Amino acid sequence: MSEPHNNFSSLDYSQYEEDVEELEQETDKKFSFTVSIEEDGERIDKVLSSRYPDFSRSRLKTVIEEGDVLVDGESVLKPKQKLLLGQQVEVTVKSRPEDCPFTPTPMDLDIVYEDDSILVINKPAGLVVHPATGHWNDTLVNGLLAYNESFSKLPRAGVVHRLDRETSGLMVVAKTEQAQLSLVKQLQERTVKREYWALTRGRAPADKIIDAGIERDPRNPLRFVVGNSARAKHAVTREKLVQFTEVNGKPYSWVAARLQTGRTHQIRVHMESIGFPLIGDPLYRNRLPVPKDDGTKVSQFKRQALHASRLGLVHPVTGEVMEWFAEPPEDFTAVMDELGFGPWDRPTEVFGDPVVVLDPEFDEFSQNEEAVGKISSWDDFDFGDEEDSTDYSVWKIEKRKD
Repeated sequence: MSEPHNNFSSLDYSQYEEDVEELEQETDKKFSFTVSIEEDGERIDKVLSSRYPDFSRSRLKTVIEEGDVLVDGESVLKPKQKLLLGQQVEVTVKSRPEDCPFTPTPMDLDIVYEDDSILVINKPAGLVVHPATGHWNDTLVNGLLAYNESFSKLPRAGVVHRLDRETSGLMVVAKTEQAQLSLVKQLQERTVKREYWALTRGRAPADKIIDAGIERDPRNPLRFVVGNSARAKHAVTREKLVQFTEVNGKPYSWVAARLQTGRTHQIRVHMESIGFPLIGDPLYRNRLPVPKDDGTKVSQFKRQALHASRLGLVHPVTGEVMEWFAEPPEDFTAVMDELGFGPWDRPTEVFGDPVVVLDPEFDEFSQNEEAVGKISSWDDFDFGDEEDSTDYSVWKIEKRKD
C-alpha cells in the first residue's frame, strides 16, 4: 500500500525558529553513486536533480547547502560545484516533520462550493493553512484530512495556494490529482483570480499600480520590506479606492487589491510602503504607534484588515468559468459599519466584471488608460520563500514512487 502523499517536500520552513530536532529522524534517506562519464563536468545540483526526481530542486539545494552531500568524503556546500568522472558521491536527505503524515483533525469548514473535483472554502482568520512548527494538528490541512480521506492521497492534501493565518477569505482545494494539476497550471497561467479587500489608515490613491520588489527585512526576520537588493523579488500590486472617510479627523480607506505576482505579505508590504498600512496590522504599521483602545471597533481590531472576497477560476473538468464571493467576517464588517463603509454583502465594482477574463493579450497592470475599470490577468500566490526565479516552483506537483 502506498503512503499518503500529504507531504510538503518543496516548502521551506527555515523561517521557523523553534527546535524540532526531537522529532523522529528514522526515515532519513541515504544514496550514493559514482560520477559517470555523462555527468563529468556537470553541476552537482543538476546531477542530483536528474538522479533523484522524487525530490524538488529546492529540497536538493537545501540538502547541499546544509552539508549533507559528500564528494570523496568531503562536504560540498555550493550547488554550482562541478563533478568529475569517478568521484564518489554520498547524499543524505534528512527527514523533516513536514514530510510525515499529518493527523486528521475534525473541524467545521465553511464550504462555499463542492463537487467531485474541487472544494471552495471561506477560511476564517486565525486558521493556519499548512502544518508547521507550533501548528501540527490544528491547520486547514488537518481539517481537510478529517473531512475526506481522499485528501491524504494528494500532494499537500489538495491545497494549491494559501492565505496568511490572520487573513480570511476564499480558497480553492483540489479533490483529485487531475483537478490539482489543472489548478496549478491555471495558477501559472493566471486564470485563477482573486480580489482582496483591505481597510487602511490614510486616504489611499484612487487607482495605483505598486511595482516594487520585496525582500526579507534584515532587521526583523518576520517582516518583509520593499527593496532593490539582489535578494528582492519582483512584485506588482494594483489597488483601487472603494470608499474613503474621516472619523474624528483621522482618515481611513476601503480598497480593493489584485496581484500580478504573489509574495509573502505582498499587499501588506506594498500598502505600507506607499504610506497606507492596514488597520490592525501588527507588523506593518509604517512606524505609526499602536492605536490606543478608545472603545472603537477600529482601535480594538488586532489583526490585519485583509479579506479575500472574490475568487474566480476555470473548472478543471467542465471548463466552465466559475466565480464566488464571500463577505468579510463579523469583526471585519463591524469595523466597516463603524467607518460607514458598505455595502459589504456584495462584490465591489471598481475593477469591473466579470472576475475572470480569458484574454492573454489584455494586461490590467499596464499603464494603458483603456485598462482602467477592467479586469484581466492577475494572480495570488501568497506563499513566499520561493527558491526558483519563477513564482511557481515551490508549488509544482511532485510525483512519488512510494
